[in-house]
Amino acid sequence: MHHIYHTEGLILGSRNYGEAGKYYFIFTRDLGMIYASAQGVRKMSSKLRFVLQDFSYVKIDLVRGKDFWRLTSASKTNMLEQITKKPGVFLVLMNVSKLLKRLLAGEEANKDLFSDLLSGFYVLERAETEEDLRNIEMIMVLRILSNLGYIGGNDMLKNLVKSPFEEGLIFEIGKSRAKILSEINRALKETHL
Repeated sequence: MHHIYHTEGLILGSRNYGEAGKYYFIFTRDLGMIYASAQGVRKMSSKLRFVLQDFSYVKIDLVRGKDFWRLTSASKTNMLEQITKKPGVFLVLMNVSKLLKRLLAGEEANKDLFSDLLSGFYVLERAETEEDLRNIEMIMVLRILSNLGYIGGNDMLKNLVKSPFEEGLIFEIGKSRAKILSEINRALKETHL
């Protein structure tokens, strides 16, 4: 008998395989970044078809397979339901997802990063202007890099990476955008990815 893991996750992307299966990149609260499969999920009769959508926040049950995880069930959390509806927001989601897939190798829980991402997605879902989107993306990238240890104890950035991720942070980033962007680019260069 296999052990079933219950957790929550953000689906950061997927790709089709076989006749009706899909592979998913899921950043989970308890297991970190995982690669999971769901068989038959693209069939019209599949119950999981509308639950397992890219950029959705879901509760999932997993079983460890030989090479990757298998999704056994999933349910909606009824949060972040509108996040993919705006094109600008969708573009930020794609960029953040690509960065996470590049930086997160192997399974390792990072609850602080998960919490930051979730908060960032909530703020992103309510973004109204292009400037807000740029600022939110910058804060999210900064926090990802900080949680992964690429941003040190820079006093200028301390408030942006340590305070709760709320809408008020969006306005703070405009004050020193060039310096923050420089720090992000330096940190990304240090990743060697």
